[in-house]
Amino acid sequence: MQGAAIAQRAARALKIPEIPGGPDGRRMLWINLVDKIGSGLWYSVTALYFVVVAGLDPARTGLLLGLGGAAGIAGAPIAGRLADRLPLTRVLLAVQVLRAAASLLMLAAHGFWQLLPLVALGSFGERSASVLTKLFATRVAGADRARYQAVQRTVVNVGYTVGGLAASAALAAGTAAAYRLLLLGDGLSFVVVALLVARCAEPASAVRTVAVHPAPSPGATPPRGRTAPAGPPPSPWRDAGYLGYAVLDAATFLHGIALTVGLPLWILTRTSAPHGLAASVFVVNTVIVVLLQVRLARFAATPRVAAHSLKHVAGWLLLSGALTAAAVVHDRVLATLAVLGSAVAFTVVEMIQSAVGWELSVCLAPDEAQGAYVGVYGLAQSAARCVGPLLVTSAVIAGGPAGWLAFGAALAAAALYQRRMVLRRLDRPRPADGTTALSVAPITVSEQ
Repeated sequence: MQGAAIAQRAARALKIPEIPGGPDGRRMLWINLVDKIGSGLWYSVTALYFVVVAGLDPARTGLLLGLGGAAGIAGAPIAGRLADRLPLTRVLLAVQVLRAAASLLMLAAHGFWQLLPLVALGSFGERSASVLTKLFATRVAGADRARYQAVQRTVVNVGYTVGGLAASAALAAGTAAAYRLLLLGDGLSFVVVALLVARCAEPASAVRTVAVHPAPSPGATPPRGRTAPAGPPPSPWRDAGYLGYAVLDAATFLHGIALTVGLPLWILTRTSAPHGLAASVFVVNTVIVVLLQVRLARFAATPRVAAHSLKHVAGWLLLSGALTAAAVVHDRVLATLAVLGSAVAFTVVEMIQSAVGWELSVCLAPDEAQGAYVGVYGLAQSAARCVGPLLVTSAVIAGGPAGWLAFGAALAAAALYQRRMVLRRLDRPRPADGTTALSVAPITVSEQ
Protein backbone atom coordinates (compact mmCIF):
# COMPACT_ATOMS: atom_id res chain seq x y z
CA MET A 1 0.00 0.00 0.00
CA GLN A 2 2.82 2.38 0.88
CA GLY A 3 4.52 1.69 -2.46
CA ALA A 4 1.29 2.44 -4.33
CA ALA A 5 0.91 5.74 -2.47
CA ILE A 6 4.49 6.71 -3.33
CA ALA A 7 3.87 5.85 -6.97
CA GLN A 8 0.72 7.99 -7.03
CA ARG A 9 2.55 10.95 -5.49
CA ALA A 10 5.37 10.55 -8.03
CA ALA A 11 2.87 10.47 -10.89
CA ARG A 12 1.23 13.66 -9.63
CA ALA A 13 4.61 15.33 -9.26
CA LEU A 14 5.54 14.41 -12.82
CA LYS A 15 2.04 15.42 -14.01
CA ILE A 16 1.36 11.90 -15.34
CA PRO A 17 -2.44 11.58 -15.74
CA GLU A 18 -4.22 8.69 -14.07
CA ILE A 19 -5.18 5.94 -16.50
CA PRO A 20 -8.97 5.85 -17.03
CA GLY A 21 -10.85 2.59 -16.61
CA GLY A 22 -9.43 1.36 -13.31
CA PRO A 23 -7.62 -2.01 -13.12
CA ASP A 24 -9.18 -3.36 -16.31
CA GLY A 25 -8.25 -0.20 -18.17
CA ARG A 26 -4.62 -0.63 -17.12
CA ARG A 27 -4.74 -4.34 -17.93
CA MET A 28 -5.97 -3.56 -21.44
CA LEU A 29 -2.94 -1.31 -21.94
CA TRP A 30 -0.68 -4.24 -21.06
CA ILE A 31 -2.68 -6.35 -23.51
CA ASN A 32 -2.05 -3.80 -26.25
CA LEU A 33 1.64 -3.56 -25.40
CA VAL A 34 2.23 -7.32 -25.53
CA ASP A 35 0.08 -7.67 -28.66
CA LYS A 36 1.98 -4.98 -30.58
CA ILE A 37 5.40 -6.21 -29.50
CA GLY A 38 4.50 -9.56 -31.02
CA SER A 39 3.08 -7.89 -34.13
CA GLY A 40 6.23 -5.77 -34.45
CA LEU A 41 8.30 -8.96 -34.46
CA TRP A 42 6.26 -10.41 -37.33
CA TYR A 43 5.39 -7.40 -39.50
CA SER A 44 9.06 -6.66 -40.19
CA VAL A 45 9.74 -10.11 -41.64
CA THR A 46 6.39 -11.35 -43.01
CA ALA A 47 7.29 -11.29 -46.69
CA LEU A 48 10.84 -12.46 -46.02
CA TYR A 49 9.58 -15.45 -44.01
CA PHE A 50 7.40 -16.68 -46.85
CA VAL A 51 10.28 -16.38 -49.32
CA VAL A 52 13.20 -17.63 -47.19
CA VAL A 53 11.49 -20.22 -44.98
CA ALA A 54 8.32 -21.24 -46.84
CA GLY A 55 10.03 -21.22 -50.25
CA LEU A 56 7.47 -19.08 -52.10
CA ASP A 57 8.51 -16.75 -54.91
CA PRO A 58 7.79 -13.00 -54.52
CA ALA A 59 4.73 -13.13 -56.80
CA ARG A 60 3.04 -15.93 -54.83
CA THR A 61 4.00 -14.19 -51.60
CA GLY A 62 2.19 -11.05 -52.75
CA LEU A 63 -0.85 -13.10 -53.76
CA LEU A 64 -0.83 -14.89 -50.40
CA LEU A 65 -0.75 -11.63 -48.44
CA GLY A 66 -3.38 -10.04 -50.68
CA LEU A 67 -5.87 -12.89 -50.35
CA GLY A 68 -5.21 -13.21 -46.63
CA GLY A 69 -5.73 -9.48 -46.12
CA ALA A 70 -9.02 -9.62 -48.05
CA ALA A 71 -10.27 -12.30 -45.63
CA GLY A 72 -9.49 -9.98 -42.75
CA ILE A 73 -11.98 -7.38 -43.98
CA ALA A 74 -14.84 -9.51 -42.64
CA GLY A 75 -13.34 -9.56 -39.14
CA ALA A 76 -14.47 -6.09 -38.08
CA PRO A 77 -18.25 -6.34 -38.79
CA ILE A 78 -18.52 -9.94 -37.57
CA ALA A 79 -16.68 -9.20 -34.31
CA GLY A 80 -18.73 -6.06 -33.73
CA ARG A 81 -21.98 -7.95 -34.23
CA LEU A 82 -20.92 -10.72 -31.84
CA ALA A 83 -19.93 -8.13 -29.22
CA ASP A 84 -23.55 -6.92 -29.15
CA ARG A 85 -24.84 -10.44 -28.46
CA LEU A 86 -22.16 -12.16 -26.36
CA PRO A 87 -19.86 -11.11 -23.49
CA LEU A 88 -17.19 -8.97 -25.12
CA THR A 89 -14.32 -10.40 -23.08
CA ARG A 90 -15.20 -13.96 -24.09
CA VAL A 91 -15.33 -13.03 -27.77
CA LEU A 92 -11.98 -11.25 -27.47
CA LEU A 93 -10.49 -14.27 -25.67
CA ALA A 94 -11.64 -16.58 -28.48
CA VAL A 95 -10.16 -14.25 -31.11
CA GLN A 96 -6.78 -14.15 -29.35
CA VAL A 97 -6.72 -17.94 -29.13
CA LEU A 98 -7.52 -18.06 -32.87
CA ARG A 99 -4.62 -15.69 -33.62
CA ALA A 100 -2.23 -17.75 -31.49
CA ALA A 101 -3.26 -20.97 -33.22
CA ALA A 102 -2.86 -19.45 -36.69
CA SER A 103 0.64 -18.16 -35.94
CA LEU A 104 1.92 -21.31 -34.24
CA LEU A 105 0.47 -23.65 -36.88
CA MET A 106 2.19 -21.57 -39.55
CA LEU A 107 5.52 -22.84 -38.21
CA ALA A 108 4.61 -26.33 -39.47
CA ALA A 109 2.88 -25.27 -42.71
CA HIS A 110 4.49 -25.64 -46.13
CA GLY A 111 3.38 -24.44 -49.51
CA PHE A 112 0.89 -21.84 -50.68
CA TRP A 113 -2.31 -23.77 -49.99
CA GLN A 114 -1.35 -24.75 -46.45
CA LEU A 115 -0.33 -21.20 -45.60
CA LEU A 116 -3.33 -19.43 -47.17
CA PRO A 117 -6.01 -20.45 -44.60
CA LEU A 118 -3.63 -19.66 -41.73
CA VAL A 119 -2.77 -16.22 -43.11
CA ALA A 120 -6.48 -15.57 -43.67
CA LEU A 121 -7.33 -16.61 -40.09
CA GLY A 122 -4.55 -14.42 -38.73
CA SER A 123 -5.77 -11.43 -40.72
CA PHE A 124 -9.37 -12.10 -39.67
CA GLY A 125 -8.28 -12.31 -36.03
CA GLU A 126 -6.22 -9.14 -36.22
CA ARG A 127 -9.09 -7.01 -37.54
CA SER A 128 -11.53 -8.62 -35.09
CA ALA A 129 -9.23 -7.96 -32.15
CA SER A 130 -8.82 -4.32 -33.21
CA VAL A 131 -12.57 -3.68 -33.08
CA LEU A 132 -13.10 -5.65 -29.84
CA THR A 133 -10.23 -3.90 -28.09
CA LYS A 134 -11.69 -0.55 -29.11
CA LEU A 135 -15.12 -1.50 -27.80
CA PHE A 136 -13.67 -2.72 -24.50
CA ALA A 137 -11.65 0.47 -24.04
CA THR A 138 -14.68 2.61 -24.92
CA ARG A 139 -16.90 0.86 -22.40
CA VAL A 140 -14.39 0.66 -19.58
CA ALA A 141 -13.13 4.26 -19.92
CA GLY A 142 -16.57 5.88 -20.26
CA ALA A 143 -16.44 9.65 -20.55
CA ASP A 144 -12.61 9.57 -20.49
CA ARG A 145 -12.44 7.49 -23.67
CA ALA A 146 -10.64 10.21 -25.69
CA ARG A 147 -7.79 10.43 -23.17
CA TYR A 148 -7.69 6.64 -22.84
CA GLN A 149 -7.45 6.31 -26.63
CA ALA A 150 -4.47 8.66 -26.64
CA VAL A 151 -2.68 6.67 -23.95
CA GLN A 152 -3.48 3.45 -25.77
CA ARG A 153 -2.07 4.72 -29.07
CA THR A 154 1.10 5.73 -27.27
CA VAL A 155 1.42 2.25 -25.81
CA VAL A 156 0.74 0.71 -29.23
CA ASN A 157 3.56 2.71 -30.83
CA VAL A 158 5.95 1.77 -28.04
CA GLY A 159 5.04 -1.89 -28.59
CA TYR A 160 5.64 -1.70 -32.34
CA THR A 161 8.97 0.02 -31.73
CA VAL A 162 10.17 -2.61 -29.26
CA GLY A 163 9.07 -5.44 -31.54
CA GLY A 164 10.62 -3.81 -34.60
CA LEU A 165 13.95 -3.28 -32.87
CA ALA A 166 14.01 -6.89 -31.71
CA ALA A 167 13.20 -8.04 -35.25
CA SER A 168 16.02 -5.91 -36.66
CA ALA A 169 18.48 -7.55 -34.29
CA ALA A 170 17.27 -11.04 -35.28
CA LEU A 171 17.42 -10.19 -38.98
CA ALA A 172 21.14 -9.54 -38.66
CA ALA A 173 21.54 -13.33 -38.50
CA GLY A 174 19.48 -13.79 -41.66
CA THR A 175 18.85 -17.49 -41.01
CA ALA A 176 15.65 -19.51 -41.29
CA ALA A 177 15.91 -20.24 -37.57
CA ALA A 178 15.85 -16.51 -36.80
CA TYR A 179 12.70 -16.04 -38.89
CA ARG A 180 11.02 -18.97 -37.17
CA LEU A 181 11.96 -17.55 -33.77
CA LEU A 182 10.27 -14.25 -34.63
CA LEU A 183 7.09 -16.02 -35.74
CA LEU A 184 7.16 -18.10 -32.55
CA GLY A 185 7.44 -14.90 -30.51
CA ASP A 186 4.44 -13.46 -32.33
CA GLY A 187 2.34 -16.57 -31.59
CA LEU A 188 3.37 -16.69 -27.93
CA SER A 189 2.47 -13.01 -27.52
CA PHE A 190 -1.15 -13.90 -28.37
CA VAL A 191 -1.08 -16.66 -25.75
CA VAL A 192 0.00 -14.13 -23.12
CA VAL A 193 -2.67 -11.69 -24.35
CA ALA A 194 -5.35 -14.39 -24.07
CA LEU A 195 -4.33 -15.06 -20.45
CA LEU A 196 -4.56 -11.33 -19.66
CA VAL A 197 -7.96 -11.03 -21.35
CA ALA A 198 -9.25 -13.95 -19.24
CA ARG A 199 -8.60 -11.84 -16.14
CA CYS A 200 -10.62 -8.85 -17.38
CA ALA A 201 -14.13 -8.26 -16.04
CA GLU A 202 -16.97 -7.79 -18.51
CA PRO A 203 -17.48 -4.01 -18.97
CA ALA A 204 -20.85 -2.29 -18.74
CA SER A 205 -22.91 -2.38 -21.93
CA ALA A 206 -26.26 -1.07 -23.08
CA VAL A 207 -27.32 -4.53 -24.24
CA ARG A 208 -26.28 -6.73 -21.32
CA THR A 209 -27.57 -6.94 -17.72
CA VAL A 210 -25.99 -7.81 -14.40
CA ALA A 211 -27.93 -9.46 -11.55
CA VAL A 212 -27.26 -7.84 -8.18
CA HIS A 213 -30.55 -7.53 -6.26
CA PRO A 214 -33.52 -9.82 -5.68
CA ALA A 215 -36.65 -9.78 -7.76
CA PRO A 216 -39.41 -7.49 -6.48
CA SER A 217 -42.30 -8.99 -4.55
CA PRO A 218 -45.70 -9.32 -6.28
CA GLY A 219 -47.35 -5.96 -6.66
CA ALA A 220 -44.19 -4.00 -5.93
CA THR A 221 -42.95 -1.30 -8.28
CA PRO A 222 -39.99 -2.58 -10.30
CA PRO A 223 -36.74 -0.58 -10.12
CA ARG A 224 -36.36 2.14 -12.68
CA GLY A 225 -33.65 1.92 -15.30
CA ARG A 226 -33.06 1.40 -18.96
CA THR A 227 -35.49 -1.02 -20.52
CA ALA A 228 -34.60 -3.47 -23.21
CA PRO A 229 -35.23 -2.05 -26.66
CA ALA A 230 -38.43 -3.19 -28.34
CA GLY A 231 -37.77 -5.09 -31.53
CA PRO A 232 -34.43 -5.71 -33.25
CA PRO A 233 -31.60 -3.20 -32.76
CA PRO A 234 -30.94 -0.69 -35.55
CA SER A 235 -28.70 -1.83 -38.38
CA PRO A 236 -25.74 0.30 -39.52
CA TRP A 237 -26.36 -0.92 -43.08
CA ARG A 238 -29.66 1.00 -43.09
CA ASP A 239 -28.20 4.12 -41.50
CA ALA A 240 -27.13 6.24 -44.47
CA GLY A 241 -25.69 8.97 -42.24
CA TYR A 242 -23.36 6.63 -40.37
CA LEU A 243 -22.36 4.81 -43.55
CA GLY A 244 -21.50 8.15 -45.15
CA TYR A 245 -19.42 9.10 -42.13
CA ALA A 246 -17.56 5.77 -42.23
CA VAL A 247 -16.82 6.05 -45.96
CA LEU A 248 -15.49 9.60 -45.62
CA ASP A 249 -13.42 8.58 -42.62
CA ALA A 250 -11.95 5.72 -44.66
CA ALA A 251 -10.99 8.28 -47.30
CA THR A 252 -9.16 10.50 -44.81
CA PHE A 253 -7.59 7.34 -43.37
CA LEU A 254 -5.55 7.09 -46.59
CA HIS A 255 -3.09 9.51 -44.99
CA GLY A 256 -1.57 6.47 -43.28
CA ILE A 257 -0.96 4.74 -46.62
CA ALA A 258 0.59 7.94 -47.94
CA LEU A 259 3.01 8.02 -45.02
CA THR A 260 3.99 4.34 -44.95
CA VAL A 261 3.92 3.55 -48.68
CA GLY A 262 3.73 6.74 -50.72
CA LEU A 263 6.33 8.93 -49.03
CA PRO A 264 9.14 6.30 -48.93
CA LEU A 265 8.60 5.48 -52.63
CA TRP A 266 8.47 9.18 -53.46
CA ILE A 267 11.80 9.70 -51.69
CA LEU A 268 13.45 6.88 -53.61
CA THR A 269 12.08 7.61 -57.08
CA ARG A 270 11.36 11.33 -57.42
CA THR A 271 13.43 13.39 -54.97
CA SER A 272 17.09 14.26 -54.40
CA ALA A 273 16.75 13.65 -50.65
CA PRO A 274 18.96 10.93 -49.10
CA HIS A 275 17.41 7.49 -49.55
CA GLY A 276 17.99 6.78 -45.87
CA LEU A 277 15.13 9.18 -45.11
CA ALA A 278 12.73 6.47 -46.26
CA ALA A 279 13.49 4.60 -43.03
CA SER A 280 13.68 7.78 -40.94
CA VAL A 281 10.04 8.55 -41.78
CA PHE A 282 8.93 5.71 -39.49
CA VAL A 283 11.20 6.90 -36.68
CA VAL A 284 9.85 10.45 -36.93
CA ASN A 285 6.28 9.16 -36.89
CA THR A 286 6.77 6.90 -33.88
CA VAL A 287 8.65 9.44 -31.78
CA ILE A 288 6.09 12.21 -32.37
CA VAL A 289 3.14 9.92 -31.60
CA VAL A 290 4.72 8.73 -28.35
CA LEU A 291 5.49 12.29 -27.26
CA LEU A 292 2.33 14.14 -28.32
CA GLN A 293 -0.63 11.75 -28.75
CA VAL A 294 -1.89 12.18 -25.17
CA ARG A 295 -1.71 15.97 -25.39
CA LEU A 296 -3.62 16.03 -28.65
CA ALA A 297 -6.49 14.07 -27.11
CA ARG A 298 -8.06 17.46 -26.40
CA PHE A 299 -9.10 17.60 -30.06
CA ALA A 300 -11.69 14.90 -29.25
CA ALA A 301 -12.71 15.92 -25.74
CA THR A 302 -16.41 15.89 -26.71
CA PRO A 303 -18.30 14.86 -29.86
CA ARG A 304 -18.78 18.48 -30.92
CA VAL A 305 -15.14 19.35 -30.29
CA ALA A 306 -14.16 16.29 -32.32
CA ALA A 307 -16.38 17.38 -35.20
CA HIS A 308 -14.86 20.88 -35.26
CA SER A 309 -11.36 19.35 -35.09
CA LEU A 310 -11.91 18.00 -38.58
CA LYS A 311 -11.05 21.52 -39.76
CA HIS A 312 -7.57 21.02 -38.35
CA VAL A 313 -7.36 17.64 -40.07
CA ALA A 314 -8.23 19.29 -43.39
CA GLY A 315 -5.60 21.99 -42.93
CA TRP A 316 -2.82 19.53 -42.10
CA LEU A 317 -3.82 17.32 -45.04
CA LEU A 318 -3.42 20.26 -47.43
CA LEU A 319 -0.02 21.03 -45.91
CA SER A 320 1.05 17.38 -46.17
CA GLY A 321 0.25 17.19 -49.87
CA ALA A 322 1.96 20.52 -50.60
CA LEU A 323 5.17 19.61 -48.74
CA THR A 324 5.38 16.21 -50.42
CA ALA A 325 4.93 17.83 -53.82
CA ALA A 326 7.62 20.41 -52.99
CA ALA A 327 10.16 17.67 -52.23
CA VAL A 328 10.94 17.37 -55.96
CA VAL A 329 13.05 20.52 -55.69
CA HIS A 330 16.56 19.83 -56.96
CA ASP A 331 18.30 21.25 -53.88
CA ARG A 332 19.23 18.31 -51.61
CA VAL A 333 18.83 20.25 -48.34
CA LEU A 334 15.47 21.75 -49.30
CA ALA A 335 14.23 18.36 -50.49
CA THR A 336 15.24 16.82 -47.15
CA LEU A 337 13.46 19.54 -45.20
CA ALA A 338 10.33 19.12 -47.34
CA VAL A 339 10.31 15.34 -46.77
CA LEU A 340 10.75 15.72 -43.01
CA GLY A 341 8.06 18.41 -42.92
CA SER A 342 5.72 16.12 -44.84
CA ALA A 343 6.37 13.27 -42.39
CA VAL A 344 5.60 15.58 -39.45
CA ALA A 345 2.42 16.91 -41.10
CA PHE A 346 1.12 13.43 -41.93
CA THR A 347 1.86 12.36 -38.34
CA VAL A 348 -0.12 15.29 -36.93
CA VAL A 349 -3.01 14.27 -39.19
CA GLU A 350 -2.72 10.72 -37.86
CA MET A 351 -2.83 11.81 -34.22
CA ILE A 352 -5.78 14.19 -34.54
CA GLN A 353 -7.77 12.03 -36.95
CA SER A 354 -7.34 8.88 -34.87
CA ALA A 355 -8.64 10.65 -31.75
CA VAL A 356 -11.53 12.21 -33.67
CA GLY A 357 -12.42 8.93 -35.39
CA TRP A 358 -12.41 7.02 -32.10
CA GLU A 359 -14.79 9.51 -30.50
CA LEU A 360 -17.20 10.00 -33.38
CA SER A 361 -17.41 6.36 -34.47
CA VAL A 362 -18.67 5.53 -30.97
CA CYS A 363 -20.86 8.51 -30.10
CA LEU A 364 -22.68 8.48 -33.44
CA ALA A 365 -23.71 4.85 -32.93
CA PRO A 366 -26.89 3.85 -31.04
CA ASP A 367 -26.16 2.37 -27.62
CA GLU A 368 -27.95 -0.90 -28.30
CA ALA A 369 -26.02 -1.57 -31.54
CA GLN A 370 -22.65 -0.06 -30.72
CA GLY A 371 -20.69 -3.17 -31.66
CA ALA A 372 -22.35 -3.56 -35.05
CA TYR A 373 -21.81 0.11 -35.91
CA VAL A 374 -18.17 0.18 -34.82
CA GLY A 375 -17.67 -3.05 -36.76
CA VAL A 376 -18.88 -1.38 -39.95
CA TYR A 377 -16.58 1.55 -39.21
CA GLY A 378 -13.69 -0.91 -38.92
CA LEU A 379 -14.77 -2.56 -42.18
CA ALA A 380 -14.43 0.77 -44.00
CA GLN A 381 -10.91 1.23 -42.64
CA SER A 382 -9.96 -2.31 -43.66
CA ALA A 383 -11.18 -1.62 -47.18
CA ALA A 384 -9.05 1.54 -47.28
CA ARG A 385 -6.01 -0.54 -46.29
CA CYS A 386 -6.65 -2.85 -49.24
CA VAL A 387 -7.18 -0.27 -51.98
CA GLY A 388 -4.90 2.43 -50.54
CA PRO A 389 -1.52 1.13 -51.74
CA LEU A 390 -2.77 0.67 -55.31
CA LEU A 391 -4.35 4.14 -55.32
CA VAL A 392 -1.27 5.86 -53.93
CA THR A 393 1.19 4.13 -56.26
CA SER A 394 -0.83 4.11 -59.49
CA ALA A 395 -2.53 7.51 -59.23
CA VAL A 396 -0.89 9.80 -56.66
CA ILE A 397 2.80 9.05 -57.29
CA ALA A 398 2.23 8.58 -61.01
CA GLY A 399 0.67 12.06 -61.09
CA GLY A 400 3.84 13.69 -59.81
CA PRO A 401 3.65 16.87 -57.70
CA ALA A 402 0.17 17.58 -59.05
CA GLY A 403 -0.91 14.14 -57.85
CA TRP A 404 0.14 14.93 -54.29
CA LEU A 405 -1.53 18.34 -54.39
CA ALA A 406 -4.76 16.75 -55.62
CA PHE A 407 -4.46 14.00 -53.00
CA GLY A 408 -4.16 16.50 -50.14
CA ALA A 409 -7.00 18.63 -51.49
CA ALA A 410 -9.33 15.66 -52.00
CA LEU A 411 -8.75 14.31 -48.47
CA ALA A 412 -9.16 17.80 -47.00
CA ALA A 413 -12.48 18.20 -48.82
CA ALA A 414 -13.60 14.82 -47.44
CA ALA A 415 -12.73 15.92 -43.89
CA LEU A 416 -14.64 19.20 -44.25
CA TYR A 417 -17.72 17.48 -45.66
CA GLN A 418 -17.47 14.89 -42.90
CA ARG A 419 -17.49 17.73 -40.34
CA ARG A 420 -20.68 19.09 -41.89
CA MET A 421 -22.38 15.68 -41.79
CA VAL A 422 -21.40 15.04 -38.17
CA LEU A 423 -22.56 18.44 -36.92
CA ARG A 424 -25.89 17.96 -38.67
CA ARG A 425 -26.30 14.58 -36.97
CA LEU A 426 -25.31 15.99 -33.57
CA ASP A 427 -27.87 18.78 -33.95
CA ARG A 428 -30.75 16.32 -34.13
CA PRO A 429 -33.24 16.60 -31.25
CA ARG A 430 -32.70 14.41 -28.21
CA PRO A 431 -34.99 11.41 -27.61
CA ALA A 432 -38.46 12.35 -26.40
CA ASP A 433 -37.98 10.68 -23.01
CA GLY A 434 -35.18 13.06 -22.20
CA THR A 435 -32.48 10.43 -21.94
CA THR A 436 -29.02 11.33 -23.09
CA ALA A 437 -27.54 9.35 -25.96
CA LEU A 438 -24.40 8.25 -24.20
CA SER A 439 -21.74 6.28 -26.02
CA VAL A 440 -21.46 4.03 -22.96
CA ALA A 441 -24.89 3.58 -21.49
CA PRO A 442 -25.61 2.51 -17.91
CA ILE A 443 -26.62 -1.14 -17.57
CA THR A 444 -29.90 -2.36 -16.16
CA VAL A 445 -29.43 -3.94 -12.74
CA SER A 446 -31.96 -6.66 -12.07
CA GLU A 447 -32.24 -10.35 -11.38
CA GLN A 448 -34.17 -10.92 -14.61
